[in-house]
Amino acid sequence: MAFASSASAAGVGACLITKTDTNPFFVKMKEGATAKAKELGVDLKTYAGKIDGDSESQVAAIESCIADGAKGILITASDTKGIVPTVKKARDAGLLVIALDTPLDPIATDNLEAGKLIGAWAAATLGDKAKDAKIGFLDLTPSQPTVDVLRDQGFMMGYGIDVKDANKIGDEDDPRIVGHDVTNGNEEGGRKAMENLLQKDNTINVIHTINEPAAVGAYQALKAVGLEKQVLIVSVDGGCPGVKSVTEGVIGATSQQYPLQMAALGIEAIANYAKDGTKPKPTEGKNFFDTGVNLVTDKPANGVKSIDTKEGLAKCWG
Repeated sequence: MAFASSASAAGVGACLITKTDTNPFFVKMKEGATAKAKELGVDLKTYAGKIDGDSESQVAAIESCIADGAKGILITASDTKGIVPTVKKARDAGLLVIALDTPLDPIATDNLEAGKLIGAWAAATLGDKAKDAKIGFLDLTPSQPTVDVLRDQGFMMGYGIDVKDANKIGDEDDPRIVGHDVTNGNEEGGRKAMENLLQKDNTINVIHTINEPAAVGAYQALKAVGLEKQVLIVSVDGGCPGVKSVTEGVIGATSQQYPLQMAALGIEAIANYAKDGTKPKPTEGKNFFDTGVNLVTDKPANGVKSIDTKEGLAKCWG
């Protein structure tokens, strides 16, 4: 599904602001935006935070885009609450601001659904053992950005855990939950967070991870103490390295998303907005334009729709 776009948007300025410029998810997003901008003649400038959670750099980038006279901004917000005043300033200045991946007014993917898919798969895979599982959550940052909350709470919903307040991580009282830790979305963070959870309970056997780099870090920590076969790891993103981790048995299943498509559609949306003020319409039944999600696993579970890693590798990025 795509937008009708003008043949040329020469002279239109746009900005892409990602959380980092190292995570493969955002690298591919930049690639998609750059290619579409070149195709349409859009003048694209790109910015990124130093690390996941670096909202100050994103605020500064928005200010630069306003000053440069850009017509639109694509952003994966590190702090979905704290950045709102700056986003409002941009919109008041006449810019179209589109959130990619992390909801504001997004062209995105359904992160709640992504979480539900891996949660349902984990529960179905464990079968009767699901009711006695010991579950750990490797989340993103203490600020609990929307993408973090949606994936975390979605997993619980899919697994059958009462989330209490669906907008908050950590208020649940299900006895199966060992705990939560944060990873900053990278391997080192995943390793440290996994080590912390093992200190709480070394019988842990299910791990939800915010993304695949964190999942790989968790696996490394488990392997270091000989527990890698004990724990079922699930994740989200669907990059090529992540799908390969599924084929290798590091990750049991991952929810695959499509950042290149998000970014390309975002650039089209800015071009159309510059042309005649048209804004993207949300997917029916949702408050955002959904670019889709697929569960990738080589161990399909009853009642959970999935694709295998061969198809996942054909669709992957990074």
